[in-house]
Amino acid sequence: MITRGIHKFCGAVSSIHTLLLCTALLFLYPFCINAQFSPVVGYPGTTAIRWDSSAIIGWATGCTIQRGYRDIAIPDSGYATDGDSNSAIGPATQNGTVSLGDGGIAILTFSSPIVNGPGFDFAVFENGFDAGPPGMAFLELAFIEVSSDGVRYVRFPTTDNVQDTLQIGLGPMDGSKLNNLAGKYIYGYGTPFDLDELRDSVGLDVNNITHVKVIDVVGSINPVHGTHDSRGHMINDPYPTNYASSGFDLDAVGVINQKGAAGISQTEANTSIQVYPNPFSDFVIIHNESKEMNQVQVTDISGRMIKESSFQYSAKIYLNELPAGVYNIRVTNGQDVFSKLIIKE
Repeated sequence: MITRGIHKFCGAVSSIHTLLLCTALLFLYPFCINAQFSPVVGYPGTTAIRWDSSAIIGWATGCTIQRGYRDIAIPDSGYATDGDSNSAIGPATQNGTVSLGDGGIAILTFSSPIVNGPGFDFAVFENGFDAGPPGMAFLELAFIEVSSDGVRYVRFPTTDNVQDTLQIGLGPMDGSKLNNLAGKYIYGYGTPFDLDELRDSVGLDVNNITHVKVIDVVGSINPVHGTHDSRGHMINDPYPTNYASSGFDLDAVGVINQKGAAGISQTEANTSIQVYPNPFSDFVIIHNESKEMNQVQVTDISGRMIKESSFQYSAKIYLNELPAGVYNIRVTNGQDVFSKLIIKE
């Protein structure tokens, strides 16, 4: 649960240490306000996916865990113990979380393979929380790898633009400096991943992803123990976290595009409904050959309703007033439901 993350932030920190930490954060904050990637929850342009978003059509059904140490620099610290593999199965926010420990690994499996559909294809949920100045949060990070055979895994390319000269410790960080690192959003909001980024990877079928591997980032800036992003930059996240809840606290993995499932996987190739252009600037056009009336709902990625309308055959939906970001279009036609993520430039 989220209280485990709060415990890491507050536990065993004396008042004088807290004062020193806050002073350091105030010094660092001017260097953290310029976003490079999608911003945190609540800010325009965020790609955070709320756990109950209609974009999610399924969840992981199996999980195996390989725990890491509570503190990788102290082997006799023991292993992380909070939660178990069942905590990562099913919907986010429902079954608690499982703590991986430093460098710990979780491998998730699914009832049907994940496929490379339009937009994002799955999302990983952790239990971070808002902390520090606006736009900052206590975040614990993880690498994400995928496999289509359970043997060969390919990692999503990662970028971390957080400074690597002063250890974050138990302090918050700026998620807008992170890309393709799970855990960049707070509890209840998933970090989405797009398989299209890996479409040219040798030995990987992006339309048949059977396994998702979550690997805890060891956020130490000590090169003996720390880990690096795809450019070789040291990743700096809360460390050490010598608690039972050490490391990445995996909540769930939600599926957006899934083989053989109704929902967003029903793209232009296998449905009469078309939505274009995508990305868009001012409007999208929805076209359906069916003679029945179509009900349309446009929501942001958190599920908040933005616009509703109805049409027969085709409609032009103006969304020019929206800020840049990711949105969901849901079309209901009789018993059929079609959903698609669209991107406002």
